[in-house]
Amino acid sequence: MSYSLGILDQSPIIEGATNEQTLQKTVALAQKAEKLGYSRFWVSEHHNTDTLAGSSPEVLVSYLLAKTKSINIGSGGVMLQHYSPYKVAENFHVLASLEPGRVDLGIGKAPGGLPLSTKALQYGTLNQGEDFEGRLSFLQQLIDQTVPSEHELYGVQATPIPKVKPALFLLGASPQSAALAGTLGIAFVFARFINSDNDVLAQAVTAYRKHYPNGHFAVSIAAFAAPTKEEAKELIGDQKITKVHLASGRSLTLQSVELAEKFGQESGETFTVKQYDADIVYGTPEDIKTVLDDYHVRYQIDEFILHTPVLKEFERERSFELLSPVNLQQKEAVS
Repeated sequence: MSYSLGILDQSPIIEGATNEQTLQKTVALAQKAEKLGYSRFWVSEHHNTDTLAGSSPEVLVSYLLAKTKSINIGSGGVMLQHYSPYKVAENFHVLASLEPGRVDLGIGKAPGGLPLSTKALQYGTLNQGEDFEGRLSFLQQLIDQTVPSEHELYGVQATPIPKVKPALFLLGASPQSAALAGTLGIAFVFARFINSDNDVLAQAVTAYRKHYPNGHFAVSIAAFAAPTKEEAKELIGDQKITKVHLASGRSLTLQSVELAEKFGQESGETFTVKQYDADIVYGTPEDIKTVLDDYHVRYQIDEFILHTPVLKEFERERSFELLSPVNLQQKEAVS
């Protein structure tokens, strides 16, 4: 294959598992992903929820690095609006010094939770209104050691300085985010499992390549494989994506109608909640590989980061096995 494959695991709490069991399942999946030839394994950040156990990606990343040997481990992503870019750089410099060349720093713009948890995360901090682009630019300067002389913090270093800096990615689902990543000269990951509009994906690719022609453009895509297409379709069922649309123009994806309504109520704005059919690429490994091959050519995609919305432990793990680089390359060699 001329593109690479990674995994995004949100540490979903499935089949009555405890939080402790859920996080250990994430560890086991990362170890399996390494054996199956995946390029990277990312964990996410979600707050104040009883459906996902991953609230602190930097802590989970450190544990996963210690439990694996070669696969890249990273955040998908750190929600930078809540944190000091300086502290984020320090955290990931420590990780990159412990495991050179294996650390990915994915940065997200979403809140990762409801307004109440956002207030809790930012409670008592300074510069709460600082813009996201400014935070991201300063983080990049800290990682690259290029804080300009005119900056008020010129001379500061996020120590320890690793020999191999963490790989920086911006996560987003719009042409505007893609253009920002391209302007800054960093890798971009389009969250297609959140925004499945291929016209928007095409616009994002164009915006990114305009500023950074040879940059790394990845797509995080909802995909589910089974031995037959019929079984895959049955297991997916009638899945929906739930979005809350705020009067200010913001739209956010939530895990349920209840959470979307709660978000709207806590936002203090008028809002509407809508559900959309989830656009999941499903079928046999061959079916899905055909789709990925087409996307690779049509949209110049360098990497796919797979996310599965099916919350059945055996079937979920089997899907990642069926879609693994090892399995797909074997089928490619046979054909």
